[in-house]
Amino acid sequence: MYEEFFSFTRKPFELVPDPDFIFLSRSHKKAVTYLDYGIRERAGFLLLTGDVGSGKTTLIRDLIGKKYERVVLAKVFNTRVSVEQLLAMINDDFGLDVSGKDKVALIRDLNDFLLEQYAKGNAPILVIDEAQNLDAELLEEVRLLSNLESSHNKLLQIVLVGQPELRDTMAGPELMQLRQRISVSCHLTALSRDETTAYIMHRMEVAGNREAVVFTEEALDLVHGFSRGIPRLVNIICDFLLLAAFADEVRTVTAAMTHEVADDLDFERTYWGVGFPAPVGAPDPVNEAGGETLARVEGRLEVIEEDLGERLPRALKSFEEAMQRMHGEFSRRIESNEKKVTGIAEQLETVSYAIESLVLSSAGRPAAASFARRLMDGVSNIGVKK
Repeated sequence: MYEEFFSFTRKPFELVPDPDFIFLSRSHKKAVTYLDYGIRERAGFLLLTGDVGSGKTTLIRDLIGKKYERVVLAKVFNTRVSVEQLLAMINDDFGLDVSGKDKVALIRDLNDFLLEQYAKGNAPILVIDEAQNLDAELLEEVRLLSNLESSHNKLLQIVLVGQPELRDTMAGPELMQLRQRISVSCHLTALSRDETTAYIMHRMEVAGNREAVVFTEEALDLVHGFSRGIPRLVNIICDFLLLAAFADEVRTVTAAMTHEVADDLDFERTYWGVGFPAPVGAPDPVNEAGGETLARVEGRLEVIEEDLGERLPRALKSFEEAMQRMHGEFSRRIESNEKKVTGIAEQLETVSYAIESLVLSSAGRPAAASFARRLMDGVSNIGVKK
């Protein structure tokens, strides 16, 4: 629809796996090297895993498209099947008759075919895509196929391709023998931010016009963030971005345009699901509003911290001064009370001496003497000594 406007010879962001568009990121290069080595060295089992849309099928089709010497290939892409159905699909893709055959007959035919190919010097390879759908029982049946061998070589190479769950299934104790037969194992990781940019430019170049549109750096950040670096999702959002640019008759993809397209597609909910975590290091544009809020809160906290840094010393100084004033006031009161107590004690002592004189002067007068002694006892009870 927009190919002519942008001078493309073909659509750059089709979802169909096309080896012409293969982009070799660091992990893709590593996987190609490992798989190519395994095929050429006649390794028994090869394992390739990666997230949905990471480019596994494209990579395998690229390998298939290469001209390996004397390779005979069978491909199985439907793995939600029974053992008999799986065997029938394998034999059928090798060109064998499968009508009316049971499991025993299918295995016998396959073994005869493999021996025939070995005698001709050919190298049969079986590629099982979407292998994460195979349960432990089916995977064990696949392992048994690798037992088909001559006195010197394996008759069949098997490439298992699947999502990371395949490794979880294979980790079970019942599949230890299969794990031990994996000669080559590789995993496709998501594209980095720089690889995402290079991927977009590469696909536009293959489509005929690398300079068709200009993506701003902010737009590229968002494309990588929304897609999490998954090639298929990069294709989806970039296809709609080109459509939006075509509709607006512009040749620059901006951050605002990217946000608008992502909102129209309900990208996060549709392709990731609510609560799906972003990989470490990947920007998460859906949470940008939250990020901005957090930034504002952090900024406010910095202001509060700065304010406290200025006000707290003043408050502490005021508190210390108040405590000093209170201490001084208490000291003065205690000193005043001590003086009052001392004055009272002196007065009582004077009274005591006066009473003592009264006692001495009342000799011979019993009533006066009795009264004087009672006064003395009263003074003694107050705690003043004679």
